Amino acid sequence: MPKLPPEFTSIILAFAQLFRKTSTWKHALVLLLGAILAPGKRTVSSALRILGLGADRHFQNYHRVLSRAVWIPLHASLILLRLLLTAFAPSGPVVLGVDDTIERRRGEKIKARGIYRDPVRSSHSHFVKTGGLRWLAVMLLVPIPWARRVWALPFLTALAPSEGYSQQLGRRHKALTDWARQLMLQVRRWLPDRTLVMVADGGFAALDLLTRLASLRRPITCITRLRLDARLFQPPPHSRKAGRPGRPRLKGARLPSLQQRLVNPKTRWTRLRVQHWYGQTARWVEIVSGTAIWYHGGLPPLPIRWVLIRDPKGRFDPLALLCTDSSQTPRQIVQWFVSRWQVEVTFQQVRSHLGFETQRQWSDPAIARTSPTLLALYSLITLLASALCRKTQLPIQNAAWYDKAQPTFSDAIAAVRRRLWRNLPFLVPLPKPSRRSPTQLLLDRFSDALCYAA
Repeated sequence: MPKLPPEFTSIILAFAQLFRKTSTWKHALVLLLGAILAPGKRTVSSALRILGLGADRHFQNYHRVLSRAVWIPLHASLILLRLLLTAFAPSGPVVLGVDDTIERRRGEKIKARGIYRDPVRSSHSHFVKTGGLRWLAVMLLVPIPWARRVWALPFLTALAPSEGYSQQLGRRHKALTDWARQLMLQVRRWLPDRTLVMVADGGFAALDLLTRLASLRRPITCITRLRLDARLFQPPPHSRKAGRPGRPRLKGARLPSLQQRLVNPKTRWTRLRVQHWYGQTARWVEIVSGTAIWYHGGLPPLPIRWVLIRDPKGRFDPLALLCTDSSQTPRQIVQWFVSRWQVEVTFQQVRSHLGFETQRQWSDPAIARTSPTLLALYSLITLLASALCRKTQLPIQNAAWYDKAQPTFSDAIAAVRRRLWRNLPFLVPLPKPSRRSPTQLLLDRFSDALCYAA
């Protein structure tokens, strides 16, 4: 069994309870450490090579951790969520970012593969399609003290298969909003006593999803983008006219649309300074807010607070937000929604530093486990870096052409790797008999990692 650094022991060993067999946990631990240390591709073979286990003839045991071993990823998500809340959000509202990403994969054996719009390469005037797997991730939006900003930490990820795959299995196809509802209800079961806030993009502004989450015994506050031409109404009158037949009214009089308020010269705008506006330090915007009933025929009415935002300098198009909790202030709603941008940053960082889309598993169980594990590895590395910050300050990589004030994820994973490399002779024992010293072993491992890096 690899001997872990003392700073990491309590965090990593919290996942040992997932595995019934000690041997399976030992193999899973080797894969975890190898995934952190390996550069480039995150395959099982690259994880074994970086730890000096390329000559292990029982390499198939490590593949079986992902394809055959008995462990439940949902339980791993709960353990990770509890660790994140204990470290970064022990009290207060739990803000959750929900978004999907496409993992570009090819191959006939990948059954759940579909054709989707590429969100990275597409624009308003240019549509690009891509083939792959669509994953829906739930991330904890929380300020990291040593990073001095909000990070999006994934802890729960689900595969949203294509419609063709559902037809092959003879199942009803679930839309992305159905998966989002299912994941948010799962988080509500895990955290029955905490205030939950879901922040999502306009693709999740669906009345059936929002009304379902807002009608729970402990409602989940939802913040999404709102169409400027949405049908908004006044609340229904409390008193009913005597002798009028029929059911009570669901809505009142029609309100002006947000597009009409935007061009109305009588609209009173309020200046607001928003911190960390989409990756920037701060930005001044103008807002106007109000309450209304969002209603569409055939669906339940939804009381909301809407916020209309415009840039006084005209550098971005006006946008509208909705919040299912009318008691929230417009400033808080805007600040929560702006933090959603960190979800996109996390997707980019996972691709750049953790080899997302480079894994090569083909079996359905391995596919369903590997990609969510790589996303969760982002959060686990953040926890390990926070454990290092308790004793020393996290080093920041600067250059003459790039002066960086706050540490980023690249600094976090570098610090974790540096600590693991110092402990390398205890992670994997020297082969017996061996004439190489631990220092020579470390130099050989470094040279292999540099010379064979992709």
